[in-house]
Amino acid sequence: MVRIRTMGKTPDLARNQRVTGSERTKLGGELLKRYERGQSIREICAETGYSIGRVRRLLVDAGVEFRGRGGTHGRTRKDAEQDGS
Repeated sequence: MVRIRTMGKTPDLARNQRVTGSERTKLGGELLKRYERGQSIREICAETGYSIGRVRRLLVDAGVEFRGRGGTHGRTRKDAEQDGS
C-alpha cells in the first residue's frame, strides 16, 4: 500500500511501480492541486521524481484541463507585444 501524507507529500515510487484504486485517486488529486496552483508538469516531475508520462496520466485521470503551452508559438517577441499578448 502506498501512503500519501495530507501535507502534499507524494510517495516515492519505483520506475514501474503501479498505483491503483484510492491511492491513485489521492495521488492524482494532489498533483492536480499543484498544477492548478500554477506549477508546470516539468516542475511537478522535478519535485516528485516521476516521469512526464506518469504525471500527465495521473493528471488526466484526475480530470485536468491542461493549460496552453507557454512561449510565443513561433512568433517573435516583437510580434507578440504588438498583438497585446
